[in-house]
Amino acid sequence: MTMLPPSEDAAPCSKPNPGDIAPETRRAMDLPVKRHASRPPNLKDFALPGLRQLCRARGFPAYRGDQIAGWLYKNDVDSVEAMTNLPAELRTMLASDFDASSLEVATVQRSVDGTTKMLLEAFDGAFIEAVLIPEERRHTLCVSTQVGCPLTCSFCATGALGFTRNLTTAEIVDQVRLARRQLGSDETLSNLVFMGMGEPLLNLSAVSEAIRIFTDPKAFGMAPRRVTVSTAGVLPRIAPLLQVAPIHLAVSLHATTNAVRDVLVPLNKRYPLEQLLATLREEPRIHRRRPVFFEYTLMEGVNDSPADAERLPGLLRGIASKVNVIPMNPHPDAPYRPPAAEVVDRFTAALHRAGVRVTLRRDRGRDIDAACGQLANRRPGKGGGETGTAEAENRPR
Repeated sequence: MTMLPPSEDAAPCSKPNPGDIAPETRRAMDLPVKRHASRPPNLKDFALPGLRQLCRARGFPAYRGDQIAGWLYKNDVDSVEAMTNLPAELRTMLASDFDASSLEVATVQRSVDGTTKMLLEAFDGAFIEAVLIPEERRHTLCVSTQVGCPLTCSFCATGALGFTRNLTTAEIVDQVRLARRQLGSDETLSNLVFMGMGEPLLNLSAVSEAIRIFTDPKAFGMAPRRVTVSTAGVLPRIAPLLQVAPIHLAVSLHATTNAVRDVLVPLNKRYPLEQLLATLREEPRIHRRRPVFFEYTLMEGVNDSPADAERLPGLLRGIASKVNVIPMNPHPDAPYRPPAAEVVDRFTAALHRAGVRVTLRRDRGRDIDAACGQLANRRPGKGGGETGTAEAENRPR
């Protein structure tokens, strides 16, 4: 097991050193999305204002953009030829200049608890995963924003993959479209969480445009309060994200001292706890009706001590917040393990007594490597998911 500084000893904050950040993390901070050389731009890269402008620029009235959005998101078509109320000239132009699909389903795995994990392939051969979590007739979808992740959090399977590239807006949007096809006629997709592969705030442009599409009544029409974006703490991009729509923010905290968080979340070396928490206290869009969700993954002997439980409420003082406690989900690359159940109960009880709003997250989809921290593009029979069921989708090529 990886040795960490004792969690009982609070480490002082040191000045962040950019040299402490992995080169791939610094590169991803401002990395533009690279389009596949042989693919045209995608219609789903544009929110409704962009579709309207696209039509106007080609001599068609702006309302044609509304019709395109209706076909893409209400009628779920991925072929321009199917948009029968558009003029033939416009359909010809769109089919020539734009794509309407970006991802294909490679495999689908279903957990014994009803969780569904989709392995999705992009046109450049890159793979990502999206996870559909059931709650009676309503479902939550966990979407990815990058191929791999540059942050190398030491407890996360995705971090072990390294970083390849940012996803396009269309690739983020298509995760939702493909997930909806997995639902029954009496089921709905009610919540969306950006907690899959990658750091969403390192792909802020594409994520922001996707949020606009998800929350536009003429597109997906999701209520902004049903959308949550998680970050490890890319501080300069929190305010711009919250300006897009009144969504919820989640923060991957996982430690109560800089010494421990430096190891678990290396981005902490650039944006340490004091700066992170001060930024959240000063953010006017975080308030009682729009609290921040702090994610705290419990790891045995690392961050689960009584001293951690005692420190945490003080760190969060002055921030409208809820804490999601997540017992560590094991995976082959993990140097940590979850605490015993009684330790988890004792930790959450201590937070309750201190007046912290806390929930204990269930380990949904663990048997198919779909739980929090387990996403690593593992295929059925190749190191994960053997206890679930898998089915290959027929994919046109």
